Amino acid sequence: MDCLFCKIVAGEIPSKKLFEDEQILAFYDIQPQAPVHFLVIPKEHIASAQDLKAEHGALLGHIFETISHLCDQLGCENGYRVVTNVGEDGGQSVHHLHFHVLAQRSLAWPPG
Repeated sequence: MDCLFCKIVAGEIPSKKLFEDEQILAFYDIQPQAPVHFLVIPKEHIASAQDLKAEHGALLGHIFETISHLCDQLGCENGYRVVTNVGEDGGQSVHHLHFHVLAQRSLAWPPG
């Protein structure tokens, strides 16, 4: 498979890991848009949020629980934003489900 994030999971492309377990990987974004900007991805290849099914519920709960713990560890007490892009119009550039977590600056609304 020619998926950038699958290659990161496999260790073929290096990343600055923040957290890893059997199900997910969290690593810092290579082009940060905030003082804290990391990604959380499932190790299983899921193309986007559009492809999620009921059986992914526990995985999603684990992802969001991990985001909460990581944000606590990184001092994001003033808040943070979690974003996932879906499809071309949604700004998705890597077709592997991923969540951007941005923090430690004021984030405007609406985005982009």
